[in-house]
Amino acid sequence: MALPPVLQRLKLPVIGAPMFIAGNPKLVIEQCKAGIVGSFPALNARPKEALDQWLTEIEQTLTGTPDAAPYAVNQIVHKSNDRLEHDLEVCIRHKVPITITSLRAPNDVIPAIHAYGGIVLHDVINVRHAEKALEAGVDGLILVCAGAGGHAGMLSPFALVGEVRRFFDGPIILSGAIASGDAILAALAAGADLAYIGTRFLATPEASVPERYKEEILKAAAADIVYTDLFSGVNGNYLKHSVVAAGFDPLNLPKSNPKKMNFGSASGVEKKVWRDIWSAGQGVGQIDKVMPVAEVVAKLAAEYTAARRRLALS
Repeated sequence: MALPPVLQRLKLPVIGAPMFIAGNPKLVIEQCKAGIVGSFPALNARPKEALDQWLTEIEQTLTGTPDAAPYAVNQIVHKSNDRLEHDLEVCIRHKVPITITSLRAPNDVIPAIHAYGGIVLHDVINVRHAEKALEAGVDGLILVCAGAGGHAGMLSPFALVGEVRRFFDGPIILSGAIASGDAILAALAAGADLAYIGTRFLATPEASVPERYKEEILKAAAADIVYTDLFSGVNGNYLKHSVVAAGFDPLNLPKSNPKKMNFGSASGVEKKVWRDIWSAGQGVGQIDKVMPVAEVVAKLAAEYTAARRRLALS
């Protein structure tokens, strides 16, 4: 099946993953101008009234760049997200081209987005979640696999994409420690249509994270990533150093209580997790320099082209 038109005009087959705290209009604009989908979580715009301003800034800036890629907004479709109704209303009014939904099948969200011609891509970590999302009517699946930054699953990207392709021939976006052009090509060779890249964009001037966070990204290797559900109630990957700095023993972390998972706007826990306990994927070992988004995408594109040539694909 061909990709939806909105995903066909990319210079590189990549969606920049939405990242809590780090995502902002400047990051998204630079990603889109470089030719990949830029995205941010709606909850990053605080207070909630800022979301309208963020979308206006992105749209007005990209209007002057005719060949810019589309942008996406991530919505946490979870009962504790007390901003969901507001944020959806704002995004629908702006006719956001791509909505990325997370944590629950977005049954109630899809009709309103489809009504104005938008598409919905949904995060999944296993086959059961993929099947539920497709039953709800999503336009594509984002497979959040082992090694991905933030909330991630435990299945190998190659295992999950292979199983999902048995019953779904639509758009698949694959994540899991993708930090190079070679890995982008590997994702496509495995059966995905696009690669999903987040952590690589943390080490950019545009990302809204402390400089110390970026420095830790440069120093870290895959072995420095801790996988736990303790901090948000959902399993995710975090930098070991930040876990230790927060007073925890990475080798002896207790299990969380999923019932305490909270993505509401008043959640102090949510803010502390992403601010003080830093998320990152296992691809950190391939990141050795802070560089502007445009340079990151250019480097990925050069590596992707070189990989294709090396394998005699072009």
